[in-house]
Amino acid sequence: MRIRGARGRTGCGHGDGARVAADELMALVAGGDHRAFEELYRLVSEPVFGLVRRVVRDPAQSEEVTQEVLLELWRSAARFDPARGSALSWILTVAHRRAVDRVRSARAAGEREQREALRAGERDFDQVAEEVEAGLEREWVRRCLHRLTALQRQSVTLAYYDGYTYREVAERLSLPLGTVKTRMRDGLTRLRDCLGGAA
Repeated sequence: MRIRGARGRTGCGHGDGARVAADELMALVAGGDHRAFEELYRLVSEPVFGLVRRVVRDPAQSEEVTQEVLLELWRSAARFDPARGSALSWILTVAHRRAVDRVRSARAAGEREQREALRAGERDFDQVAEEVEAGLEREWVRRCLHRLTALQRQSVTLAYYDGYTYREVAERLSLPLGTVKTRMRDGLTRLRDCLGGAA
């Protein structure tokens, strides 16, 4: 299965027709009807992706969450109770809950990383970089690097992407080692703050 998102079918909005169709399809899906699930997938994938994207924002993660929601529909369709509301409303509620869970999970991971980095104090940059890369997506790191000053970014980029030591960075930039360490420390502090908020 593939998420179509904004590139997929159009016109499957939240009107009465979509609600009625979703209600009928959910009953069939609850009975294990694969074709009904395919039709339900086509009907709701776009609104589900749209809602998730507004909460999660990141397109790749939004697609992952949308897939999780649609798979959950297949597994738990029998839990849908039409007496409590429309299938489409129930599906979008499931999607919203999953999207919020993803955001909270990412934020918690970022906060743990930030607390650990602050406790570690003056650890070597290589060790911090490994933890940042393990805990957060590389795209976030790139975004946050652009928020540093040009001088901080130059030093941090040489160490983070090219793997140079403090001394090697100082030699490449023709700067005193102490100046490079100060730039690196200040840049890392701003980078950690940014990464903590990116989740």
